[in-house]
Amino acid sequence: MKSILNIAAYLFVTLDELTKLRDKMLNECHARELKGTILLTGEGINLFLAGKPEQLRGFLNWLREDPRFAPLQAKESWSDEQPFKKMLIKLKSEIIRMNHPSIQPEKGRANFISPKKLQEWLDRGTDDLGRPVVMIDTRNAFEVEYGTFENAVHFNIEKFTEFPAAISAQKEALSDKTLVSFCTGGIRCEKSGLYMREIGMEHSYQLEGGILKYFEEVGSAHYQGSCFVFDEREALEPSLDIIPIERSIRKKPKPE
Repeated sequence: MKSILNIAAYLFVTLDELTKLRDKMLNECHARELKGTILLTGEGINLFLAGKPEQLRGFLNWLREDPRFAPLQAKESWSDEQPFKKMLIKLKSEIIRMNHPSIQPEKGRANFISPKKLQEWLDRGTDDLGRPVVMIDTRNAFEVEYGTFENAVHFNIEKFTEFPAAISAQKEALSDKTLVSFCTGGIRCEKSGLYMREIGMEHSYQLEGGILKYFEEVGSAHYQGSCFVFDEREALEPSLDIIPIERSIRKKPKPE
């Protein structure tokens, strides 16, 4: 049985005194022998951590004692070895940079769809109103190469700040479709979903929990390939197992 627990989690919430918060979190992580990366910003937190399950879950329980982090939900997967080399906590201006200050997920989310409901739509090819469903991949081009949903639309972008212009250019062509945006764990879609609504794409949704949550609840249905993750595991299969090395693309890109 695999012994290392991996978690991915994020939460949009107003944070202040980031330096003090970083120091407290770093002490807790070191005490529990956790490794990975936490991003702290004024708009929230994003984290990828790995360690022994009791220590990692203990850290999440400690974190949720702060009322600001009480709603934090984590997606879990397992590995044989620790996928991170060190423990880092970085201070950033945004959890994921979009350069659109009007998009503030903490004030209200875009409409979302659960993985199992999405599978129903994709099985049928239409939503509950009979509108054709189109998947919108918000990730960067190198991520799409690892795998994506069947017939998904992607824009060959190199960074997320290019997404608003790319989707805006397709607004008219996609006007008669129901759109479901997706990304690795859901965080980019928190912003892309709001942006699509802001520009008048009324029949748009975000995939709750992203590809990893879809893998967890549904598996490989309507998905081809693997999912790139920003750690030493590189990519995960729909089973949430590490991709076999002989099938690896090995691009080793850096997070945005």
